[in-house]
Amino acid sequence: MVNIGNSWDGLLKDDFCSQNYTKLREFLTEEYSQYTVYPDMFDIFNAFKFTDYNDVKALILGQDPYINEGQAHGLSFSVKQGVDMPPSLINIFKEMKNDIGKECPKSGCLEAWADAGVMMLNAVLTVRKGLSNSHKGKGWEFLTDRVISLLNEREKPVVFILWGRNARDKKPLITNSRHLIIESAHPSPLSANNGFFGSKPFSAANVFLKKNGIEEIKW
Repeated sequence: MVNIGNSWDGLLKDDFCSQNYTKLREFLTEEYSQYTVYPDMFDIFNAFKFTDYNDVKALILGQDPYINEGQAHGLSFSVKQGVDMPPSLINIFKEMKNDIGKECPKSGCLEAWADAGVMMLNAVLTVRKGLSNSHKGKGWEFLTDRVISLLNEREKPVVFILWGRNARDKKPLITNSRHLIIESAHPSPLSANNGFFGSKPFSAANVFLKKNGIEEIKW
């Protein structure tokens, strides 16, 4: 049984007891025993552990974890302390500087964002080493779609930040007009120049939060 340690436990209790999750757990048990899988199994639910349901100000939705050794630790786009920043994360920091003037940090670990109310969730929470999307369609989507739907149901407004086609495909789950959707191209070097750069998501999120009486995010 998953034990996150905050209100996500109660909200997702039925999901963790479902047949879908039982099948997913069986698949993951086999994968972790036979292959190198990221992140470490104890880090899979870090996005939930770091940012309680009631504390979410913004949701940044990613695709699946980084596929190289030492990078993934359960927060989308974030890497562990001391690990070189992947190109997508470098581009995120470039846009942050252009948007709100904050210099690129020395570390690519985004735990401070998570503590500040930014839930960094991947649509798929695990991946086999070196193989992007290798765990796509294995069961994670039912759970992460449920998370998006639960946040959509909240009375307190949430900023949904959707970067890239995979994230934008989740837009139909966000039906409540009290929330803000910020969408653009993915920060990957392959697409960042097609609408990610210049999208100003950081300032847009904070303008919306302030307008709704919510403390701005300290990016």
